[in-house]
Amino acid sequence: MRIFALNASRVFGGKLAFALGVPIDEHEERDFEDGEHKARPLVSVRGEDVYVLQQLNGSARESVNDKLCKLLFFIACCREGGASRVTAVVPYLAYARKDRQTKARDPVTTRYVAQLFEAAGTDQVMTLDVHNIAAFQNAFRCRTIHLSAKELFADVIARKAAGGPVAILSPDGGGIKRAQLLKEAYERLSGAPAGFGFMEKRRSRGVVSGELFAGEVEDATVFILDDMISTGGTMLRAAEACRQRGAKAVYAMATHGLFSKGAEAMLAHPAVDGTIVTDSIAPFRLPEQRLRSCVEVVPSAPLVAEAIRRLAFGGSITELLGDDD
Repeated sequence: MRIFALNASRVFGGKLAFALGVPIDEHEERDFEDGEHKARPLVSVRGEDVYVLQQLNGSARESVNDKLCKLLFFIACCREGGASRVTAVVPYLAYARKDRQTKARDPVTTRYVAQLFEAAGTDQVMTLDVHNIAAFQNAFRCRTIHLSAKELFADVIARKAAGGPVAILSPDGGGIKRAQLLKEAYERLSGAPAGFGFMEKRRSRGVVSGELFAGEVEDATVFILDDMISTGGTMLRAAEACRQRGAKAVYAMATHGLFSKGAEAMLAHPAVDGTIVTDSIAPFRLPEQRLRSCVEVVPSAPLVAEAIRRLAFGGSITELLGDDD
């Protein structure tokens, strides 16, 4: 087995190596003056089961497109070098939100990205809490491994609720199943029931509307679950609705903390008691002080490491995720 972490994901790669108990294999990346780049493994990959890590979020240093291109080139290079199998490990998968046409002549970018991975010779793609799991699985012809942070978040909920009433809320209709699975994970862990609710959300030309609120949150500690936090507008809208209905405390919870422009307003808003994300994104687009004071980061590397271990040595991913029922 060979494990590579491209330079933009070296921190997560170090956590992965620690959890697996193996070193990250050496590779080289070079950026040229004209904007081109190259990457290659510095160890033999012939006949090896290769795992390549890249967190596909944009940063001030590298765009999403740069990161994706480097990953695809590196995967193709490993195939050229005789690797028996190559798995792309992408805790955050870029372009997953554009999974269908919503306007005339719209692109279906999720499918195009899948075609790029397949053309580069990718055998498997592993990701964490993708935006739409059905669209993700249907876009790829190669094997997909979809991991969930629900067990990680269930631990956090049990700690923060401290035995009090809990409610899990989806901020829109598209996340209902995700929130239901977290509710079930929490109930298995704690042995206590959790409330459940969701909000209506419609978006047209950047304008969000919808007033329906289903669920009981009065006197409960509410955890609003989404796959990602970008500007934070969706989370803040749901948090304010929960406060108006008598919630005791409200936490924003998401796997991917993109924290785009405007997110700091949500983090500092009195309607939100705290924000919980995983470390699937690196680096966070937040000042260090704001990150420390407002955001709890849950490690996801042990989960990803265990999934890699099971893929490499024949273990069950379904069992790992607690989905064997």
